Amino acid sequence: MGTGFTIDTPLKVAPFGISSVISVVDDKFIEQMFKHYCEQDNLDYEEISERTHKNWRADRVKRYLNLINKKVNLRFAQMKTQQLEPGTDLYKYFEVQPDSETTQLFNAYVNETDTGKKAEMQSQLINSMELGRIDVNIMTKLNRVNYFKKEALPKEYNDALFAFRGFAESDLDSAIIFSAGMNAPLYTYLATFDQFFPDNQGHIRKKVIIKVSDYRSSFIQGKFFAKKGIWPFEFRIESGLNCGGHAFATEGLVMGPTMEEFRQKGEELKQSLYKVYQSACEKLNKPMLTEQQAKVRVTFQGGIAHHSEDRLLREVYPIDQVGWGSPFLFVKDAVNMDPGHLDKLSEATESDVHLSNASPLGVPFWNLKTAGSEILRLERIASGKPGSACPKGFLVSNTEFSEVAICTAGKGYQRKKLKENNAGDYTEEQREIRNTLMLAKACICHDLAGTATGLLSIDPKASPCICCGPNTIHFSKPTNLVNMVKHINGKTSDVEVNPKRHHVFINELNLYISYLIREITQTQLGIISKKDDYFLSYKTNLESAIAYYREHVEEFAPYFEHTTKEGFLADLKEAQEQLAAIDPSAASFKSHNKTNSPQIPPY
Repeated sequence: MGTGFTIDTPLKVAPFGISSVISVVDDKFIEQMFKHYCEQDNLDYEEISERTHKNWRADRVKRYLNLINKKVNLRFAQMKTQQLEPGTDLYKYFEVQPDSETTQLFNAYVNETDTGKKAEMQSQLINSMELGRIDVNIMTKLNRVNYFKKEALPKEYNDALFAFRGFAESDLDSAIIFSAGMNAPLYTYLATFDQFFPDNQGHIRKKVIIKVSDYRSSFIQGKFFAKKGIWPFEFRIESGLNCGGHAFATEGLVMGPTMEEFRQKGEELKQSLYKVYQSACEKLNKPMLTEQQAKVRVTFQGGIAHHSEDRLLREVYPIDQVGWGSPFLFVKDAVNMDPGHLDKLSEATESDVHLSNASPLGVPFWNLKTAGSEILRLERIASGKPGSACPKGFLVSNTEFSEVAICTAGKGYQRKKLKENNAGDYTEEQREIRNTLMLAKACICHDLAGTATGLLSIDPKASPCICCGPNTIHFSKPTNLVNMVKHINGKTSDVEVNPKRHHVFINELNLYISYLIREITQTQLGIISKKDDYFLSYKTNLESAIAYYREHVEEFAPYFEHTTKEGFLADLKEAQEQLAAIDPSAASFKSHNKTNSPQIPPY
């Protein structure tokens, strides 16, 4: 969800029992948000400056998280004092709960006429209320070296460890979510904080959630933590392509077969990890969970649009919970989205949402073409002044033209790279490709905050970047929290989903086929270098996935509310035919993209 969309979402949803995630990559933005809320609440504000505070990044993160936690708890306490009647936040709390004994009691309360019984029911309902978690995300790849008074700081001040320390020292009783792969120094550093170990009752105040794309990654990263005496609270499976923001595509490993492996090997995973964990805790003399307390929680996120798909994942596979991300960009009272960009998002088609080269990290990045950030980038190119001023520098990584790393979206880099490309010994086609790829880089570390800074008048001239996932093109109008949660829970709401949308399994499969075509095309053009055995493995994995879906169609059929078994099988056949036309040898590739998925251009 980027940085700006959910920076204060816990204030809006946690009191209603809904968990959400704050990204802590951008501490400059976090400081702006802290100042905003101090002014709003008439609180004293004192700046934490990187020029005078050596621990600035951790202190900014810690202070902001503590403020959000305090405000959430205050609102929650105030809600409990309200009368349980339509229009109040207390009533809204029970409106958004999934079906349970609590919702049965709430429905009974609504229909009860005896005032004495209603008062007793209200007391029971209030006692059942729970806050949603305020979780925090760190993208492990963002780990630049920081400087204080022109001197490089030790590794615990590198971006990822620096921001992590702010969370670890905060008041939150929640989880840290690690995404984008392993960061061994960060994981090792985590084990030096007592907050990540259980107390005498087995409660862990700070928990670890690991985003993974497959079973193997879960085992490797889980084992790394277990060796440190840290129990991984949750493995969060995320589709490599059917998600928002940076896309970490797998080698054709899609969600169905991946979750099947968890279904088959879930107990084996727990037993293997617990043996390592138990041995490490005993050796390190650390407090530990009992085998009964140490559960392997598995969740999924990526491309869900209907309650029936949500149910399929939770009831067919060992999925404890399903996360919904991009659809919440349409929820006005849950995320930060200015009216203009909400309209653009609502009107977006598959040609507007594309897997771009905008990220300076060199990782494919889902982007809205009509967003302010993209418009400004193109205006700079047209005026002969490409590149951004690089006001934050979180994505600096390139040292082609300087000893100190700079950002490939910056003006300095792009000016020098254009000069180098134009003087190089390239064909006209090669030169055009190199320049197009380079000029696609955008200042996303700054612009991802734009939806909040513009909306809240922190930076009225902000040019937001909208990192929506491909699933957003199937939603077409704004809604509110109650209606979106009702939609998720399978209840009547005003949320509309494109009736021509394919099942989530099919959509992801088509995205991966399109991506395979993109990879082969880029290899032919010399943009990337991939060997034929990579393409062969990729194609084989997709063929196996199609066979898997066909074999399990009867198991899925009871959950087909927006498609049919025949329609699902027809979509599989179409995907298989396109896949069959792809020669995994890049040199002899002659196929074209005909999938019904958001556009993935070759470069």
